[in-house]
Amino acid sequence: MMDKTVYIANGAGFSGDRFDAAVPLVARLASCSGPRYLMFEVLAERTIAIAQIAKEKDPASGYSPYLENYLRPILADAQKHQIKIISNMGAANPAAAARHVHKLAKEMGLAPFKIAILKGDDVTPYLDRQAIMEAKTMEGTSLAGRTLSAANAYLGGDAVAEVLKTGADIVLVGRTTDSALVLGPLIHEFGWSESELDKLAAGTICGHLLECGAQVTGAYFADPDFKDVPDLAEVGFPLAEVQSDGQFVITKAEGTGGCVTKATVTEQLLYEMHDPSCYLVPDVSADVSAMRLSEDGPDRIAVSGIKGHKRPDKLKVTVCIDGGYMAEAEMSYAGLNAFKRARLAGEVVLKRMRAKGHNGDIRMDILGAYSVLDGGKAERIEGKNLPFDSDYRVRLALVCGDRQTAQLLCDELGHLYCSGPAGGGGYRASVTEQMASASILLDRELIAPHIQAEVISHD
Repeated sequence: MMDKTVYIANGAGFSGDRFDAAVPLVARLASCSGPRYLMFEVLAERTIAIAQIAKEKDPASGYSPYLENYLRPILADAQKHQIKIISNMGAANPAAAARHVHKLAKEMGLAPFKIAILKGDDVTPYLDRQAIMEAKTMEGTSLAGRTLSAANAYLGGDAVAEVLKTGADIVLVGRTTDSALVLGPLIHEFGWSESELDKLAAGTICGHLLECGAQVTGAYFADPDFKDVPDLAEVGFPLAEVQSDGQFVITKAEGTGGCVTKATVTEQLLYEMHDPSCYLVPDVSADVSAMRLSEDGPDRIAVSGIKGHKRPDKLKVTVCIDGGYMAEAEMSYAGLNAFKRARLAGEVVLKRMRAKGHNGDIRMDILGAYSVLDGGKAERIEGKNLPFDSDYRVRLALVCGDRQTAQLLCDELGHLYCSGPAGGGGYRASVTEQMASASILLDRELIAPHIQAEVISHD
C-alpha cells in the first residue's frame, strides 16, 4: 500500500496579503489525490491587538476584517473538491468569524459547512489578571501601571489537531503558532504522537516555510539584477506535499510566477529563527542544523534531515496593553533650498511643542535626506552633499498618553501651510490608538485544561 501524501497550501502570509492568491492553489489542490488543506495565516502581535480593540468596541467583531475577501473567491470550489480550510482569521473572536462564514456560505447558495473553533488561547477569562501583569516579560520591560487589554497564549499543532477531530470542513483559531496551522493537520492525518519528535519537528518547519506565503516562492526574495524573480506580478503562493515520515516538498501552483529554489527556501527558513538547533514551539524543539535541501524538479525543493527534541515546559503568552496615541504628520517641500526649508519646518514645530509643555520624545525625519537609518538626527547629515534643488518631506511623530497632545502635533505642522517656511504642501496627518505588547512565559498546565474545540452551528 502506498504511503499517502497530505497536501497543504497557504493562501495568505499576513493580514492584507493578496486576496486572489488562493485561487490557483485551489485549482492545484483539486487535482491532488489525498487529504488537502488550504490555510490562511494572517495573525501577528499587531493584528491580534487591533482585533482586541475592535472586539472591545463591538462584541460581534474582533476577527479578520479581510475574512470575506479571502474566502469568497474560493469557498465554492473548496466545498466542491472537499478541501479543508484552516486559518487564524478568528483572531480575538473565532466564534464571530465562524458565524460570518456561515452567513457568507448561505449568501453564496452553498450547503452549510461544519465549522469548528479553538478556544483557550485567551487566558484572561481563567487566569488572574494581576498575576499576568506582575509576570516577568521576556523583553525585560515592566507592565506595572498599564491597562491590560488581552493576553493570548500561543497554542500548538496538538490543539489544532483536536479541533480537526470534530470532522470540521473549516477550522478557525485565534492565537496559535503560525506553524501549528500546518502541523495540526499533519498530526491529524498521520496520527503522529507527542513522542515522535523528528516528525513533529519536520511538520513544524514545513509550517514555518509556508507561513509567510510568497516569501518562500520568491516574492520577498526578489532583488533586481541580484536575485531576479520571474513574473512577480503573478507570483504563486506555496504548497507542501508531505509524507508520513515527515519528509516534504515545497512547490507552487503551475503557471504562476515566482520561483522555488534552495535560496528562497533557505531565506524563509532563517526568518525569525534565533537558534537553528533549537527552534521552540509548543509541540517540540526543532533542530534544522543538519537539514538537507535538494532539487526535485522545476520549482520543487525536497526537505529532509530535520530533528526534534523535547518540547518546552512553558507556553509563550502575548500580553497586549494600552499604548496611548500615536501622532504622525507630514509636509513636503520641493525646489531650491528645499531641504533647509523642510528642516526649518520641523524645528518650528518642535520649538512650539516644547513651549506648550510637551517634553517627551518627538521624532523628526526628513524623507529624501535622512529617515529610519539615520535615526532622525539632523546632525548626522551635516556636511554631506545633498541636492540643493530636490524634493524632501518632513515627518514628525510622537506617542503619548492623551489624544489632545497627539492632535496638537498634527495641528502645529498643519499651521505651517501659511505660518511656516515657503512652499509647504501635501500635508497629511493622523492620530491612532496604540496597543503595546510584551511576552511572558506560563506553565502549560495553567492553560491546557482550558483548551477545547467547539462546533459553531449554522442555525
